[in-house]
Amino acid sequence: MKKSLSIIHDEHRAIAAMMHGLRQIVVGIEAGRLKPDFALFRDMVEYIDKVPERVHHPKEDQYLFARLRTRCAEALPAIEALEAEHRIGDARMRAMEAAMQQYEQAGQAGFAGFKAAVDEYVEAEWKHMNREEHEVFPLAEKHLTDEDWAAIDAAFLSNKNPWQGEAGQYQKLFSKIVNIAPAPVGLGPS
Repeated sequence: MKKSLSIIHDEHRAIAAMMHGLRQIVVGIEAGRLKPDFALFRDMVEYIDKVPERVHHPKEDQYLFARLRTRCAEALPAIEALEAEHRIGDARMRAMEAAMQQYEQAGQAGFAGFKAAVDEYVEAEWKHMNREEHEVFPLAEKHLTDEDWAAIDAAFLSNKNPWQGEAGQYQKLFSKIVNIAPAPVGLGPS
């Protein structure tokens, strides 16, 4: 696997872990095992918003998809669908934030809306990542040139660890989430 595809795959795993954690906490609340922790929810939503939506997706669009678009007409429908999903990702994120705020203000009456928003976002992202890895990655490996890969790899390697962010703020946020999220999602009390 090319370096950049390996990086994207690793980023997908990190995104999936955070979304799985959020969903598991929501399931725990629904089952009565957990109580809502809105500070934790805000941190998790902030992480999902800042890292995938603002770091990961733009690099896919600007480097991988842009290069593949010029080399493989067969990839165009998938690329166009993925780019459209990237564009609406922010709206889905704002909907999840609004549902979280409604839940915090309305109490239990707002839970169903929050759960639905979390489920919608997570399901859309799962489908999105699967399309990238199962449709786009194989076409990229087949059609992109060594020159293309050098440029794409350089772009993805340039920010060393995008999950840390400037001055490590994303890494700090991730550590905070892990330390306060209840087991088995994190290390906090269940």
